[in-house]
Amino acid sequence: MLRRTLIKFAGGLPLMSIPAHAQPSHRVRPGDAGWPSASQWKDLDAKLGGRLVEVRSPIEACREAPDSAECAAVFRTLKNPWAIGDSVALTQTSGWADAWASTPSVYAVAARDAADVVAAVNFARTHRLRLAVKGGGHSYQGTSNAPDSLLVWTRPMDRIELHDAFVAQGSNDAPQPAVSLGAGVVWGNAYAAVGKAGRYVQGGGCLTVGVAGLIQSGGFGSFSKRYGLAAASLLEAEVVTADGAVRIANARSNPELFWGLKGGGGGSLGVITRVTLKTHDLPPLFGAAFGAVKANSDAAFKRLIERFVTFYRESLFNPTWGETVSFRPDNVLEFSMVFQGLDQARAAATWKPFFAWIQEQGADYAIVQPPLFIHVPAGSLWDAAFLKQNAPQMVLSDERPGASATNIFWSTNLHEAGWFLHGYESTWLPEALLADDQRGSLTDALFDSTRRRRMTLHFNKGLAGAPPAALAAARDTATNPVVTEAFALAISAAEGLPAFAGVAGHEPDLARARRDAGNVAAAMAALRKIVPNPGAYVSESNYFEADWQKAFWGRNYARLRAAKDKYDPEGLFFVHHGVGSEDWSPDGFTRLR
Repeated sequence: MLRRTLIKFAGGLPLMSIPAHAQPSHRVRPGDAGWPSASQWKDLDAKLGGRLVEVRSPIEACREAPDSAECAAVFRTLKNPWAIGDSVALTQTSGWADAWASTPSVYAVAARDAADVVAAVNFARTHRLRLAVKGGGHSYQGTSNAPDSLLVWTRPMDRIELHDAFVAQGSNDAPQPAVSLGAGVVWGNAYAAVGKAGRYVQGGGCLTVGVAGLIQSGGFGSFSKRYGLAAASLLEAEVVTADGAVRIANARSNPELFWGLKGGGGGSLGVITRVTLKTHDLPPLFGAAFGAVKANSDAAFKRLIERFVTFYRESLFNPTWGETVSFRPDNVLEFSMVFQGLDQARAAATWKPFFAWIQEQGADYAIVQPPLFIHVPAGSLWDAAFLKQNAPQMVLSDERPGASATNIFWSTNLHEAGWFLHGYESTWLPEALLADDQRGSLTDALFDSTRRRRMTLHFNKGLAGAPPAALAAARDTATNPVVTEAFALAISAAEGLPAFAGVAGHEPDLARARRDAGNVAAAMAALRKIVPNPGAYVSESNYFEADWQKAFWGRNYARLRAAKDKYDPEGLFFVHHGVGSEDWSPDGFTRLR
């Protein structure tokens, strides 16, 4: 009832009418004269019903006693993405060399509904506080944490509601199946709930990623080559804007805000409290394919790359196939792909010509991981009990005492839990590179990149080859339009174990990190030589991206900036390389213009 009252009230409010940049140009930190008093924080806590949290990082125990059992337990936690997500103080990435370090806010609002978010937003605006927002906490760019800030923590907003016939507020569209997800829901739980109902929702590949952040980044999942961007499935969002209003955003109500939320980057336009996404028919089967081939010379590896590129164009460049192939410095081609609508026999038959060619080459190649093709009933792919029993090698469990049995994550994501990034870059590769007259250039560029670092092509993160409806829906989002012309997103990255400055035995190895970052940059530079208009995926990109507005959003940036100026003229919402962040100092505390 309170939510409906807030929405009704907000519907009659004008947007913020304060003249642009009228607020003081500096936000306050603890110890500054304007920092809220203890009584003011107490008043906020009372308004929230006791949901204000004074944040203390568990890492502090390690700074005080790095050899203690308590510290060892903390670093075990940092390899459990469910445990990280349940901590108000932690983020899924522990930092990025020479860029940022995971640092908790001073206070956090454990928001359970839109009213809690309104209270936090109003308090931050009134007291000129740096505001941060965290759901799943998976931001590689460090946008879900900020030192000396107030955090809106949406993890408790975990309601899932299925709809047989959803109609967006104020819409005359035909009813359609959909699902409403609180901002704190993670994709594993969303997939499981929707799958049990015989439907599919397009989200992210990692099971512990939060739904709201992924939607705002555009969002790719394993099957995006078939179903498109996650953001393109957004029908409606409930969002708290900088003036403290709760707004419904859809194609007819606040349409520019709605468009901006679909790929315009998390944490820039408001705080999403709920999304409603259309659901799709569930195919009969989902499956996966794994394997690896080693070339016995550089020349043979270059031929292998060229042969795979041809094979991909002829047999895999379609909505059926997604996920990755990696080209490694040790001359190994490794594939980890998914398919939908096929059984394992038909999937294996698809790859038969590729492996027949390898066999014909004799001693030039060795199979270092025999090809494996598996399929499961589509509704079981996110069923924890089914996976533990039938595919135990694919998943790991949340091993904390009392943890839900449904808390699983893909075993391939273990290395990402708590990692400390050394470098990370991405570039969309246009479909034109698959043409006969460009295949040689693509082969050379891929080979050259591997002399410095592993290069991975994520086919599901380029939408060329997707159905026309998925492409049309993607064009109606804020995501860089080059995604619809790209057959893959190329990613090169380097990382280390969880690391924190000042924690003996767990400090970042910055010398190694800088060497790795140089190799990542050189590898990506080799590819970008053949891409006339390079773009990068905002959630998986270089922290130091120079022309980030163009890379992340292309021609859409001007429209996004207009939406930012309309809904947040004073820049309450700030994230690194987010819309409007060019007006602020890198830490978001000082307005520059």
